[in-house]
Formats: sequence, C-alpha cells, structure tokens
Amino acid sequence: MPQPRVVLKNCDVIDPKRIDSYLENGGFKALAKARREMTPEQITGEIKDSGLRGRGGAGFPCGIKWEGARTASGDAKYVICNADEGEVGTFKDRYILEKDPFTLIEGILIAGHAIGAKQGYIYLRVEYHYLLDHLQNALNQVKQKGYLNGFSLEIREGAGAYICGEESALMDSIEGKRGEARYRPPFPTTSGLWGKPTIINNVETLMNIPPIIMNGADWFSQMGTERSKGTKVFSVSGDVDKPGVYEMVLGSPLRELVEELAMAKNIKLVQIGGATGRILPGDKLDTPLAFEAMLGAGAVTVYDQSRDVIDIIHRTMEFLVEESCGKCTPCRQGTEVMVEVLAKFHRSEGSLRELRNLEALSSAMMLSSLCGLGQAAPNAVMDSLQYFRDEYEKRVAK
Repeated sequence: MPQPRVVLKNCDVIDPKRIDSYLENGGFKALAKARREMTPEQITGEIKDSGLRGRGGAGFPCGIKWEGARTASGDAKYVICNADEGEVGTFKDRYILEKDPFTLIEGILIAGHAIGAKQGYIYLRVEYHYLLDHLQNALNQVKQKGYLNGFSLEIREGAGAYICGEESALMDSIEGKRGEARYRPPFPTTSGLWGKPTIINNVETLMNIPPIIMNGADWFSQMGTERSKGTKVFSVSGDVDKPGVYEMVLGSPLRELVEELAMAKNIKLVQIGGATGRILPGDKLDTPLAFEAMLGAGAVTVYDQSRDVIDIIHRTMEFLVEESCGKCTPCRQGTEVMVEVLAKFHRSEGSLRELRNLEALSSAMMLSSLCGLGQAAPNAVMDSLQYFRDEYEKRVAK
C-alpha cells in the first residue's frame, strides 16, 4: 500500500540548489500565512493541536515546547535545528538536507516567528561537512529573496561528538564549550542557549511545520495513532536487500517496513533507534512503529539469523563507552562495567550471577544517569536478555 509523503514530498521533485524550483512547488507559502494571517499564539496552538512530537528520539510534544519558549521572559530567544544526526544507523536527516534544504529553512523561520526569536542556528555534524556549502547556498538564496525578514540564521559545525546530539550538550558546543549534558531544571525553553529561552528541534521535526501550517492541524492529526500523529521517516540498513530512507504513517507495522519495503529475509532481530534503541526479535515484526511502542530517532537496523546477539550488544556498548561524556558516574562507569561483563560472555567465560548483575546495573543506570545516553544505554542489554537469554546462558563458563 503506498505511503503518503509529508516530510519527503519535495525530495527528488525540486532542485535543491535553486530556490525558484522550491517556489514553483508552493515554497514559503506557509511562512507567508504564518506571518500575515496568524499570531504566534495561533501558530503554537496549531502545532499543539496537530499532535506533532519531536522526531529526534525523545518524542516530546513540539507545540508544548514552543509554547513554553513563547511565554518565557527574555530579551533574546533562539531556535536551534539539530542536524547532528550522530545516532548509529541514522541517515534520513542527511537525505533531507541533500534533497530539500528550503523546507527546513522555512520551518525554522516559522518556529522563530512563533516564539519571538530573531536568531537561529543549524547545528551540522562534522561528518556532514560536505553539505556545508550546499546548505549555505540555500540559506543565501533565502536571504536574497528577503524571506529572513530580520531573522539571522547561521550554520555551526560540530566536532564529531555523539553526546552533542543531546540538546543541552549541543548548546554547550555552540557556546564554545566542551559538549556535556546539563542538569535540569532549568529547561532550555526558559534557560537554554546563553541562558535565554531556546527551542531545539531536529531536522525531521521542522520539516513537518510548513505542511501543518498550510494544511491545518486536523489534516495532520488524521494520520497515525492516538498518541503518534503524522508520519515518520526511517533509515533502514543492515541485512536487507533495499537499504534506504522510507516514510511511513505512524502506527504502520514494522513488518511492512523491513520485509515489504526493505526486503529483509530470515530476520533474527531488529534494533530500532540506534545504539541506545530497543531490540525486537524476528517473531515480533507486527509491532506498530509508534511512540506507544518504540521509535527513537528512526534508525532501523536489521540482523539476519547468521548474526551473534552477544557480539552485536558488545560492540554497541563499546561504542557507548567511547561516546559517554563522562560527566555522571552511572553512565561513565556503568557502560565500562557492561563492556567488561559482555566481553566475558563473548569469550564464553560469563556466569549466571553476572547476568543478574547486568540487570541490576541496567536498572540503576536508567534511573540515575544525567541524560538520555546513560538512561537509554542499557536498552539493548535488557532487551537481549529478555528475548535471547538462552544465548547468554550458553556462554556461561563450564
């Protein structure tokens, strides 16, 4: 069954290097409507009513975030587009940046108008440096056409730190500091970039803004489930015949994505959401792709029956040890202990006691880590123990 295109509707339709091509396809009509026909309160209300939730992984209601920043007091406010996309297996934002930078910029400008901001930043991951000139070209054309209207939008590059995908560490990076998660409260909507009210949305989230403003909240909220409205863009990779970027209505079954579209066969497990994502065994492919179940940032990595579960989890945790900022003890030391224990099982030298310790450590990390990295780092461990415990028990030292 064909899936509607909301976020990707202009991809391979417009010329991403020419603003005139975007204008010929209805570009910047949503911005004109927002500025001329709607108050900031009406804009944030429309986004709230649409049910749009953040597409960066946390799934926080976008309209509530905007309303918090709009009503916050401050002599300056900021809009940040998180284009860091450092999650393992995620490449859909890169595809969007390459194919349709103009809708993204339009979404940022609407967000700035809605909260009363005059300054915005696109935070681009350093691995996407080759896109810098491409984005700057789009931004220059938007400026030449007069659409910025007193709004200043700049591109800032990261330095390759996974933690800077977390919004508070991202703000530290923009401020010229070492990227580390901040304690909360205060939250960014009241005290964010340089202590001023700030909203941070990822690329895909902002791509939804122009179509919602043009078509209305009811149009958007009719797609999806009760708690997951609209569509979601997924990056599918791994043991599939057709890896790539796919847009699905939220609530669609995982099976449709991985078997029918990506053409995966003999699936052993699927990891959804990247290194900190959840794991599903091959017999649970009818699970809906929705915030009610699991979603993350949209990375879907498929593993077939030839794969070793413990090897997958061990390598995932090695990555998270490397990328932990080290600020809080549960994440800094907890991930290291997990790697040590998983390495023992990888060598068939584990024990049943260590399995119980892994579960206890996972619970402690989820409850006490400072940011989403540490809180979600044990997800893959816990899910693999739930669904593939026998593979661990086979590696217990005799």
